[in-house]
Amino acid sequence: MTSPTLTRPELTRADRCDRCGAAAQLRAVLPSGGELLFCGHHGREYEAKLKEQEADIQR
Repeated sequence: MTSPTLTRPELTRADRCDRCGAAAQLRAVLPSGGELLFCGHHGREYEAKLKEQEADIQR
């Protein structure tokens, strides 16, 4: 028996960057299960640090 995989919904126009409120283009799912949404600008700014924290980056 396999475990079901939880998937996050696709980003939509309603999803907004947690830093500035612009349209979200990147979702970072943290190891703790939480998530952060970022626009392209902030996604590029924080992506390396998020990867260091073993966040799952979804575009």
